[in-house]
Order: sequence, then C-alpha cells, then structure tokens
Amino acid sequence: MSIPKTHPRYVSLNIRDKIVDGVKKGITSIDGLIAHGRGEAFDYLLGEKTTNVAKKSIDSAAALLLLAKNPIISINGNSAALVSKELVQLSKTIPAKLEVNIFHSSKKRELKIKNHLIKNGAKEVLLPQNNCKIKYLDSNRKYVNKNGIYKADVVFVPLEDGDRTEVLIKNKKKVIVVDLNPLSRSAKKATIAIVDNIVRAIPLLIETIKNLKRYNLSKKQLEVIVKHHDNKRRLKESIKEINRNLV
Repeated sequence: MSIPKTHPRYVSLNIRDKIVDGVKKGITSIDGLIAHGRGEAFDYLLGEKTTNVAKKSIDSAAALLLLAKNPIISINGNSAALVSKELVQLSKTIPAKLEVNIFHSSKKRELKIKNHLIKNGAKEVLLPQNNCKIKYLDSNRKYVNKNGIYKADVVFVPLEDGDRTEVLIKNKKKVIVVDLNPLSRSAKKATIAIVDNIVRAIPLLIETIKNLKRYNLSKKQLEVIVKHHDNKRRLKESIKEINRNLV
C-alpha cells in the first residue's frame, strides 16, 4: 500500500502496513494484529511521542544492558516485522545475542523470523530447543535456547506478554520490556519498563548505549544509573502523562 506523506496518519499507517506485511510473509501471527491495535490506542494517549519518563527508562535500560554478562534480545513476530534492522543493530551495539521466542507454537514461523533477521544483517539467531525450558511456565514460550535465554542474566523482551516477564523474574533474570500500556502485567512485573512505541524506543536505546560507551562510564557509574530507576514510580509518571493528554 502506498501512503502519501501528506496523510495526517502517515507514520501510524506505515507501522500498520509493516505488521500486515509481516502476516503475509508468515513472520507475524494474525493475533499480532490485535496486539498491535491495542498498543496503538495507548500511543494515542501518550501523544505519539517519546516522553521524558520513557527517555529516563531508556537510560536505565542502556546501563543495565551494558552491565549484563549474558544479555539476550528476545524476538517475536511483531518486533521482527516492525524493527528487525534496528534490533540487529542493537544486538551488535551492546553486544547481545538474538533469540526467537513466540507464543503461538510454529517451527515454520520461528525459522521465517530467523531468516528475516539474517536478511536484515544478523549473523547468528538462536531458536528455542525442545529439550531446554525455563521453570514456572506452561505456554510455548517456556522453550528456550540453552546458550541464550536459559543462561542470560538480562533479557530484553520488546512487545512482551506479561506471564513470561513474571516467570523470567522468578528464574532470577532481570527483564527490560517495551510496552505502550503502563497498566500491563509486562510493565508492572519488569525490572525496567520503557513505556513507548518500539519504533521510537529502539533507535533511542541504540544511541544511548553508544553515548554511554563513548563516555567510557565505569561499572559503578552504570550501576548508579540503574539504581536510580524506580519502575513503579515511572509507571505512575507515565499514567500522569496520559491523564494530562486526556485533559
């Protein structure tokens, strides 16, 4: 679909088009369309911009990823359709491994997501293994790669469903999520929740990590940035931002 740049919903419609294209390519599930629509509604409420609160959370997330010994980026269908190139760039910037993890079981779709990421610059993409799973979870997301999510200390899970966020925390991992809904279980249970649209958050996260590296901050300085993050407080601030926009 060709969308004229003069259209007032140009950016939003382009994002929708990427999700629809993801479904056509077999990368995104039909259910992903529903999830995207729900997120888009919250983006309207946030003013379709990255708030100052989100920028602070991005700072904290960047510091935590740089402190991690075994960071991993978990990829689902929607994130692969929307920001595959950016996620590959993020993995190289940290550096961190990429691992496919989807809710609706499909080996065929997992492989398509992997190939899509490789097409967009990834050198290695891990897939879930049937003989490796995390504890306390019954859905397909319990299957992970032994060299990826299983041994990771920090898991970056953009566009996450809340049950796995909670379980990853139970498995002694720190979890960073990108979620437009500050009321979701994902946002509430995460170590760091970035309340923003993934298409805006990932490029900012990459740039922030580059800046922290450029400044050559010590481990102690990075730890101070992470310690300053209060997830509950920042979620409340995001809700206040929504309230201001509603008024």
